Amino acid sequence: MRGLKMASKTVHELRPAGAAASLVKSLMASIDWTRTGAAARRAAAGAPALVAALGVAMAASSTPRADLDRTAEAVARITQGDLSSRGLAALAARLDPSQLAQAIRADPTSRTPALYGLTPGWESISLGGKPSLDPGATGLDAQRLNAATPASLGAWRPALPFVFKAASEADRQRALRCLTQGIYYEAALESTEGQEGVAQVILNRVRDPNYPSTICGVVFQGAERTTGCQFSFTCDGSLASPPVGWAWDRARTVAGRALAGHVAEKVGTATHYHADYVHPWWSPTLAKITQIGAHIFYRWKGVPGETASFRQAYATREPVIDEARFSKPRVMMASADAPTAAEAAAGAPVLKTVEIDGQTRVVGVVSLGGRRVPTAEEVASINERLKAFETPAPAPAVRVAPPGATAMEVEEVGKPAS
Repeated sequence: MRGLKMASKTVHELRPAGAAASLVKSLMASIDWTRTGAAARRAAAGAPALVAALGVAMAASSTPRADLDRTAEAVARITQGDLSSRGLAALAARLDPSQLAQAIRADPTSRTPALYGLTPGWESISLGGKPSLDPGATGLDAQRLNAATPASLGAWRPALPFVFKAASEADRQRALRCLTQGIYYEAALESTEGQEGVAQVILNRVRDPNYPSTICGVVFQGAERTTGCQFSFTCDGSLASPPVGWAWDRARTVAGRALAGHVAEKVGTATHYHADYVHPWWSPTLAKITQIGAHIFYRWKGVPGETASFRQAYATREPVIDEARFSKPRVMMASADAPTAAEAAAGAPVLKTVEIDGQTRVVGVVSLGGRRVPTAEEVASINERLKAFETPAPAPAVRVAPPGATAMEVEEVGKPAS
């Protein structure tokens, strides 16, 4: 009896568990597993995007704000959105003298020259033969205008290597000399990259149908006319000054590399350039490419500046250049600063004032950078001053204490350490 009671109790305890199992089975049977699986797959596919979005949000919240954003907010707060003269005055009032001076120097609209202690006329002291580029802004005004003019968007076009096939060795040497002269008289003080840019412009013109098909023809174009030359050193008397040896060799190396096929990639198909201290009238009519050193490079706008337009074949035969003829300036003018016969005999540099296309220039400076060669007396005076400067000062005399006195070290308060 006792065993039957225990068995009966066990059966009663198992009945609820069996009911639960039946309920679970019925629920499982009622679920549409096809739709549930599709929903799970969609959720799994969107999980990476959700994780990425959360990561970007967290990174953005932890990234420091750019200085530009903070500056823009500060300007808006100070000016209250007013960028008229009143708002700019409010900004200027918060700058110290140093900050204000720097802001004025960087203002491209300012037309007031500030030489900052430079010798007046410094902007025209240059290597003889810098391009004489017709009327336009010069000096600091030109530098501001040039700096404020951005390079044309997408102006750069690649230039192909120059194919140099001279008809004879004599033609090869003439081409090399003309290209070297162009580099030397136009860019002797520029970096190697700047010299390569000038060489590229000359070779681009040789392949441009608008110019002669020889290197010497391009360099000396217009030198025989009274209406103007393309490179001013060919008609202002600069060729009368012998070149400086090391600078000539450097220019010759650059010229040889260019004739061997080297391409100045940075200037591309540029056919024009000018120094940054002039702003010629024609510069806005061309596409500005880049600036290297003191030279700003341009190409033709539109199809003429495209790589495919430089299709003119090299003529292979170079013209013979009468350098003695082109060493004389085209128009001579009287100069009150011309040296006397005694000064010339003493070795004083002979300076000439010439007029080229309506512009007056001083030429004949025998050195780089437009600096004249000092006379023997000036050299001696400079050496004497250097000698006096380098001679050490005599040591101070040592004072001996008198008999019966005790010598003591004296400390000089405030004396700077030696």
